[in-house]
Amino acid sequence: MPSGILIIDKPSDWTSMDVCAKLRGIFHERRVGHAGTLDPMATGVLPVFIGRATRAVSFAEAGDKEYIAGLRLGVSTDTQDTTGRVLTRSDGRLPSAAVAAVLPQFTGRIFQVPPMYSAIKKDGKKLYELARAGKEVERPPRPVTIHALELLEDTGPGEFLLRVRCSKGTYVRTLCHDIGAALGCGGCMSSLRRTMAAGYTLRQAVTLEEAAERGEALLLPLDSLFPDCPAYTIPTARQEERCRHGNPLPAPGLAPGTYRVYGQGGEFLCLSRVEGDQLVSIKNFFGG
Repeated sequence: MPSGILIIDKPSDWTSMDVCAKLRGIFHERRVGHAGTLDPMATGVLPVFIGRATRAVSFAEAGDKEYIAGLRLGVSTDTQDTTGRVLTRSDGRLPSAAVAAVLPQFTGRIFQVPPMYSAIKKDGKKLYELARAGKEVERPPRPVTIHALELLEDTGPGEFLLRVRCSKGTYVRTLCHDIGAALGCGGCMSSLRRTMAAGYTLRQAVTLEEAAERGEALLLPLDSLFPDCPAYTIPTARQEERCRHGNPLPAPGLAPGTYRVYGQGGEFLCLSRVEGDQLVSIKNFFGG
């Protein structure tokens, strides 16, 4: 059965789940999941996990992400992007220097109020369901981290491109909205392209058409998700058998940390951490 990671360059007007459904058909595999939802208007890096690799989705979701975002000043909308209903209009024709001057306010650890058009749940209901019913509820601010925020270019009157590198849970459209508010003219997101997620970049991304054409040949190995973890090969067949039965491995003298653990034949078996003088599995990836 196919197993691995596929980096899709998500097309606009597709949901992330649309992409997964398409790939289930291509690979004839029901176990398909993605890391880090992209809104339909967004394009770019969508890591998709296929087969046994779906066990690692949670590890990928936690990582930082990078985007190129279009900022439109002078317009605010109910969705905080250009797909929504316009709430306010004003003159957003500001110089690049004015925009660049406010960006440091949004760098580092900041707090964001999640948008009403989001999948966050309130009393069992998704916020976007409430928003579509014309309701607005209080949303407590959430901490996120903006590692880098750079003005790339002025693309027209009131139109700018930003590069954003941020933590999990950041809403780039809310960032655009808040920048517009800080400038006093309102703002929203006009485009979004993700250039990096889970350590994978656009250079590794393929289209759905390429996936249909080349299939399994495009799958990246699961251990490519953990490049910063050193590799450890189990030294004996007996110890490998113990590992495959869920037992910790003796690892006297092994430096503290998290390791990619491999069997004698080179198969990636699990991600493990050192506890005392043993390697204890965090997640097993062997089996069907």
